[in-house]
Formats: sequence, structure tokens, C-alpha cells
Amino acid sequence: MSDQVLDHRGGLVPGAARSGPVVLATMVGRCVRLSSRNIDALITALMLPVMIMLLFVYLFGGAISTGTAYVTYVVPGVLLLCACFGSATTAVTVSQDLTGGIVDRFRSMDLGGAAILTGHVTASVLRNAVSTALVFGVAFAIGFRPHADLVHWLAALGVLVLFVVALSWVSAMVGVLAGSPEAANGFSFFAMFISYPSSAFVPIDTMPTWMQGFARNQPITQVVESLRGLLLDRPLGSHVGAAVAWSLGITAVSVLASAVLFRRRTL
Repeated sequence: MSDQVLDHRGGLVPGAARSGPVVLATMVGRCVRLSSRNIDALITALMLPVMIMLLFVYLFGGAISTGTAYVTYVVPGVLLLCACFGSATTAVTVSQDLTGGIVDRFRSMDLGGAAILTGHVTASVLRNAVSTALVFGVAFAIGFRPHADLVHWLAALGVLVLFVVALSWVSAMVGVLAGSPEAANGFSFFAMFISYPSSAFVPIDTMPTWMQGFARNQPITQVVESLRGLLLDRPLGSHVGAAVAWSLGITAVSVLASAVLFRRRTL
């Protein structure tokens, strides 16, 4: 390798040491800049969860019995919907890189797939941090009142970040596998849909019997119930452990699959 790193256009910056952390920081910065330039997608990622929260609270909330104010019940679910949608856009950006030729340029400079994909995943986590803060802000404005101390807040954020990382790596894997950005974009519909057959928006016992088993045991429910327990002082049971296990397992499988698929596609 030479002693150069990439600039935001994929060019080389003379004189900078091409160490792992420097390359990774460069790729993260590039992906963040790409996100900031795609204004339509950025606005959608920020505003869609807020609009869905307002829709459920003000249009459907009065018809849904949860034993508490519906805004209190639904905010953790909206946070997961926000994470699902925000992470799913990673599939599109990864696919755009692979089909647009920039990855070939990166590979010609001996830049590994790990740095490229990790840059996309890290940018996804940062985008989700912004959208999560926006959802929390609007939620507080319409009546969400958590009952958590600093330790429980940090634990809740840790669970959420772990799951966002897991979803982002799944999206990166889909982006490598997809043949086009349009195909990768289809993953966003699946990512949003998987939040609905869970405890995110309605109690599971109101669902059809045949669906309840899946809804109780899928990862979205485990994360949502962990957030409710940590932020709203509700019984946690085994939800936190299950949420962490799901997140770590999904991340491990997705990282390995992404590496194998990326290597095969760029040979």
C-alpha cells in the first residue's frame, strides 16, 4: 500500500498515512456526506417515523386499549420502526457503490471491503441517532413521559444501538447481494413491515392466535419490550438478554455473510 488515503470523491490524498482507523474514518465521512446530499431520502428517513407516530397517536390511539396512554405505549415501537427504515437505506447506498463503479476504483487501490461496508454501517448508525433524537423530541412534545434514571437511559440506548448496528449489517449484506439499487430498495418495505407483527403498536394478545407465537418471539418484540421496561419502569423479564442475543447473533451472521458476498462479487 502507498501512504495515501481517499478523499470524499474517492480520490487520493497525498501524505496521509493509510492506517486502518484513518481509512475507516475517511469512508465514514464519505458515506455521511453522501447521505447529506441525498436530501429527499434524508427528509424521508427523518420525517416518516414522526408522521407514523402522530398518525397512530392521534388517529388510531383512541381505539387501541393498552392500559396506559397510547403515546407512552407506542414511542418505543416507533423508535424501532425508525431504526428499521433508517438502516434499510444502507442496502441502497451499498448497491449504488457496487453498481456505480466506485468500488472497483477502491479495490484497485487495495482498499478492502471491510472498510467500505463498515463506513456505510457507521453512517447508518449516525443517521439513526439523528432520527431517534427527533422522534424523542416530538414524543416529549405530545406527552411521552419516561420514568428512567441515567443508568436505565444508557441501557436503553445501548440496546437500541446494538439493534441498529445489527439491522445496518443486514442491510449492507442485502446491498451486496442485490443486483441493482432498485432491488435493494425493496428491503426497506420488508424492514418496515416486520415491525407490525410485534408488540410495537398493539398488544400481542389482540392478534390472531396463529400470529401470536411469532410476534412474541421475534427480535423486534424483544427490543421494544426492553425499551419499555427500561424507560417506563416495567418488568423486564428476559427481554434485555434476548434483545442483546438477537442483535449480536444477527450482527455476527451478517458481517460474515457480507464479507463472503463482497469478496465473491468483486473478484
